[in-house]
Amino acid sequence: MTITAQDLKSYHLTESEAVKVSELSALAARLSNSLPIVISGLLTDLPEGMRKSILDFGTEAGASGYFVLHGLAVDDLPDTPGVHGTTTLDGHFTNGTLTLVADLLGSLVGYQDEKSGAFFHDVHPVRGEENRIGNSGSVAFDLHTENVHHPLRPDYLGLLCLRQDHEGVAAMRLASGRDALPLLTEDQVRELRKPRFHSRYPTSFTWDTEGPRPFSGPHPVIFGPADRPFIRFDSHNTQASDAAGERVLRALAAALESVCRDLVLAPGDLVVLDNHLVVHGRTAFVPRYDGRDRWLRRFYSLRSTPLWAQRMMRHPRVLPPMADIRGVV
Repeated sequence: MTITAQDLKSYHLTESEAVKVSELSALAARLSNSLPIVISGLLTDLPEGMRKSILDFGTEAGASGYFVLHGLAVDDLPDTPGVHGTTTLDGHFTNGTLTLVADLLGSLVGYQDEKSGAFFHDVHPVRGEENRIGNSGSVAFDLHTENVHHPLRPDYLGLLCLRQDHEGVAAMRLASGRDALPLLTEDQVRELRKPRFHSRYPTSFTWDTEGPRPFSGPHPVIFGPADRPFIRFDSHNTQASDAAGERVLRALAAALESVCRDLVLAPGDLVVLDNHLVVHGRTAFVPRYDGRDRWLRRFYSLRSTPLWAQRMMRHPRVLPPMADIRGVV
């Protein structure tokens, strides 16, 4: 089913609220490399309706797992980049917008292994990588937990739409694990709760390494209370150690597809996902490489970083490399 941002639980900024958010975002953009305490003073100045809606989303245990903030300013954009590692939006006010939302939910973070700890990830097609399963591809991207391999996966991720694709058909795919599990048998759910699965590192974490990508685990795919379960699953990268496990993973994938919703974002829409409740993906689209291709920006937010990890971090907001923490958790 294809839906629009207005169909989901959302908050629509008024024109005056959007102006206020832009002003605060410009200030936050200059401070996005700072400690969260430095940004915290700006959070209380955000429009009350926006702030309350985001905080409510972050505290609702029975929530659907996704929320849309729309009406954000994204004007005066350069051409959509066509290569990796662009610095086109360094210092851009949208950095501040993403920082403010991430810090309302928890704390903006990056991963040392992914894009050298970058806080903001540009999602756009790159010529020659159309078939890549990742930010630079344009083929369908199946449902997955973000950074499924990592013991400190983001609690939340946000994607801000700067530009739609030319045809306006590219959609985010969203599926709640809590909606999917009732479609499985009790035996299947019981199997998914066993720590018998492994998840391959995503390509964004192994960009500069040679040889096969490593696996993390073993880990369960479903965990938590029976009435409030969580999910850790990547249809591309999560594997079982035997045929029976693979069958139950296929059953889960089919159940997730049954409850999946396709969300078409418009410029100025920011969708926020609970990474423990919802898996997400992308439909295919056709890029033109003319400077007006689809362009999203992504952030990660972590509610709390363990003290041991904080003491290993090279930057207050950048989580340590997997080589340093593998085997610790």
